[in-house]
Amino acid sequence: MSISISTPTSSADLLPLIIAGPILRHCDEQHFTLWFVSAKPLSVLSLSLKGADFSRVLTHDEVHIIKLGSHAYQYLIHVSATQLLPVDITIDYQLHDTEFGELFSTVTELGYGESKTPNFIVKPNITDILHGSCRQPHHHSDDALVAADTRLQGFNSTTERPSLLMLSGDQVYVDDVAGPMLYAISQVINLLGLPNEIFNAAAIAGSQDISYQPVDLYQRHLGLLPKTEYSAKTALHDWYVNHAIFTSSSAENHLVSVSEVMALYLLSWSPELWQQISIPRDVRGLSAEHLTRWQKEWDSLLAFKAGLTKVRRLLAHLPTYMIFDDHDVTDDWNLTAKWEEAAYGHAFSKRIIGNALIGYTLFQGLGNNPQQMLANLAAPLANYFEQLSMEAQDELIATLLKYEQWHYTLATSPKLVVLDTRTRRWRSESNLAKPSGLMDWEAMMEFQHELVGQDKVIIVSPAPMYGVKIIETVQRIATMCGASLLVDAENWMAHPGTANTLLSIFMHRKTPQQFVILSGDVHYSFAYKIGIRFRHGGPQIYQITCSGLKNQFPEKLLSCFDKLNAWLYGYYSPLNFFTKRKRMTIRGCKPNNDKDKRLVNHSGIGMVTFAENGAPSNIAVLHSDMTETVFTPPKHD
Repeated sequence: MSISISTPTSSADLLPLIIAGPILRHCDEQHFTLWFVSAKPLSVLSLSLKGADFSRVLTHDEVHIIKLGSHAYQYLIHVSATQLLPVDITIDYQLHDTEFGELFSTVTELGYGESKTPNFIVKPNITDILHGSCRQPHHHSDDALVAADTRLQGFNSTTERPSLLMLSGDQVYVDDVAGPMLYAISQVINLLGLPNEIFNAAAIAGSQDISYQPVDLYQRHLGLLPKTEYSAKTALHDWYVNHAIFTSSSAENHLVSVSEVMALYLLSWSPELWQQISIPRDVRGLSAEHLTRWQKEWDSLLAFKAGLTKVRRLLAHLPTYMIFDDHDVTDDWNLTAKWEEAAYGHAFSKRIIGNALIGYTLFQGLGNNPQQMLANLAAPLANYFEQLSMEAQDELIATLLKYEQWHYTLATSPKLVVLDTRTRRWRSESNLAKPSGLMDWEAMMEFQHELVGQDKVIIVSPAPMYGVKIIETVQRIATMCGASLLVDAENWMAHPGTANTLLSIFMHRKTPQQFVILSGDVHYSFAYKIGIRFRHGGPQIYQITCSGLKNQFPEKLLSCFDKLNAWLYGYYSPLNFFTKRKRMTIRGCKPNNDKDKRLVNHSGIGMVTFAENGAPSNIAVLHSDMTETVFTPPKHD
């Protein structure tokens, strides 16, 4: 069954040529990867890498094109060679099209200082890294990516620039969309002519029937999102039965169509598209409560879009790597086997999840490990976007749901290992409603294999491997009451199989001597120094968590958790011997601006400097207001 294209609006003719990007993706000595979206198809592209002695016409195999809509063409440029890029020098890059000329010359404020073109530096020896997660456009905090750009703008030497930017989850919130953002999404769909689709087992026939009128906003959890069809035998029986499968507490505007997801990504990165649309602050048809919410979200989005030019400049200058967490698809994604049974057993909910995964693949996944992902996923992606049929869309979604290579590694020093903690879960055998392990046995063994022969390693785990114990205890109690979904009870210690396997990996005699774990997810920041009890020498482990880029934890609640954790699970507390981590010594690093706390609740981006042995020599958070928090490790164990 064929699918139609949304009719572009007349203002589409006024679109600039480049409507999103450029974003640097996988770049090392052998690879150059660049992502962008243009409003028109390009003809013959030439790439110039000044400083790398590279300038030529790109071949068909080096230019990967997907027509997202009538006025949206996604390009992934991927060039590989044995000795493609030199290290530790500035490389300027530019794309030239035979019809339109230099593509990035018309993109405003793309260079730093007097430079008109973007540039980057290949740094295989990681000395500095930026990392963060959880960027919610309508959150009241400022965007820490803007602060990172401001900091990068002030650098005068190549040695100051970070080796890369690691975004460790929740780059978008598919399940929690502001009313004004959903209104903007509808305009982008029409402006770019993004495809319509046909639904199965839904309250409406297809995406053409979705209403974006104000009166219908904040209503999707009531009539559009599918409901559970099983009776949950839990202490919260009434809460589970007939609750929407999509369990976000803010699912009123949960995205459902693939075009909505694509439009959200574009609006998250593109200042140009915001200039082409109009969103009123005062609207009719909303209740007084929803109107107040709309106006509050409108004010936050106004500040968000004002910083997008700086965000684009940052992403054009730093090789950027990404991995999904739940909100990139939906809240509690694959948290329990019971959740999976309900979500994938319903045709419409499976389509919604699949559409989000299509968006992740296009806008995030392909650029992480382009050689492998293009080899496996380019054909099914092209098949869907060329045919735009319901059958091709279902086939693509089936392929993505079976795909098991979302994780990847970087051949850097220290080696960087990025984990997929969402799609290969260790399901509970005793109770399908209990939280699944974040990685199953096979995935854990593959992870261990990546560590063999390494003396130092950086691990990217979206959720902290060593979290705040008091919060994990609350989650465990809630799980015992049958409310794992209510408190997002997913952590590395929640499943005994995953927890014991993980701890065994760290305690193995042949494990690397230096681990640094980078995480996000939790909406606050902290750092732990971790050792093994009753053992002299390594390994030394640092858990460094920075979250969110544009999100925060409820302040009063976090302060209570911080104090309780210090009282009950401090370094000298005997309660530690009753936890799964009893063989580990865990000491909190002190933030310089409030040494009585260990948890920092202020949006920001993590900054880690590494010593030659792979240990962090400086752990800090650059906050969205340009202030900094520095974490001081304990002086002695």
